[in-house]
Amino acid sequence: MADKEFLPLDFNSVQTVPESHLWPDSDELSSVIDLDEKISLPSIDLLDDGASELLGRACEQWGMFQLTNHGISKTLIAKMEEEARRLFTLPAKEKMKTLRSADRVTGYGTAVISKYHSKCMWHEGFTILGSPADDAKKLWPSDSKRFCDVMEEYQSEMKRLSDRLIKLIFKFLDISEEETMKLLSSMDDSGKSYTALQLNSYPPCPDPDQVMGLAAHTDTSLFTIVHQACNDGLQIFKDKAGWIPLSPMRGSFVVNVGDLLHIMSNGRFRSILHRVTIQGKKVHRFSLAYFYYPPPYLYITPHCKALSESPQTPLYRCVSVKEYFTMKAKNNGEGLSTIKI
Repeated sequence: MADKEFLPLDFNSVQTVPESHLWPDSDELSSVIDLDEKISLPSIDLLDDGASELLGRACEQWGMFQLTNHGISKTLIAKMEEEARRLFTLPAKEKMKTLRSADRVTGYGTAVISKYHSKCMWHEGFTILGSPADDAKKLWPSDSKRFCDVMEEYQSEMKRLSDRLIKLIFKFLDISEEETMKLLSSMDDSGKSYTALQLNSYPPCPDPDQVMGLAAHTDTSLFTIVHQACNDGLQIFKDKAGWIPLSPMRGSFVVNVGDLLHIMSNGRFRSILHRVTIQGKKVHRFSLAYFYYPPPYLYITPHCKALSESPQTPLYRCVSVKEYFTMKAKNNGEGLSTIKI
């Protein structure tokens, strides 16, 4: 039997929000700042000759940016949206055939961060590491190939895009080409997958103001690439401003800095706190999140500028990827403070 934190609600069967999903008194539902219009993130054209500098500045100032001319076809993205919708509109009993558990990280379930909160989130997800064939056959015994082909193609394209981004980001940080290639080689080690694809579903809710789609958190990854089928709901937390609603451009990806890149940049890049709210009673929102991780055996070390007008000292201690994951989980989703020097 799976732990309760891995059991999603049967959203189609509820007429009112159950007590388990009500967040009425939580700071998580604090008001966003009063804006006439949603904030637009920095938009970066990947084909721009100055893309490396633009990426670096956006990571420093925001910890998140929009990416255009990324090279991923609209046709593939449309197929991904179609397959995600096909998956999440299956009956609950069918989706439960691929339920995640404490010792099984792929398949259907709630967000990993659910265990850090007393209330459940208005969310269901499906996690893929490499081929989804085993899970897909449980969902569609005679028609799983279509889902698998689309997921594998998308992961391949995301990996190619991520490798391109990390080269530009490391160039901005003055990390040597040798170190860059070492990382890229390790991520292709023996054909293993060290990245993750997360399909997210935020079903319609009878009382959206009383629930949370995805609670505030930072990602552990180097960075995460997100496609939103619906542009509303994503918010970021900015110091002295509070929660800011975002409105990404259609056709762009949203890329956010994760903890591991925060550490590698010695705090220059901010692993930004973000959350997802539920928008409207009839809107079913989907998103695709690709998490770009180094292998668990690699050690992450802060990189200080070779030339600087002031002394550069590491803000964080060296830590392996596996150790950081463990410490962050033990500390209720807060990892950076545990390795600060």
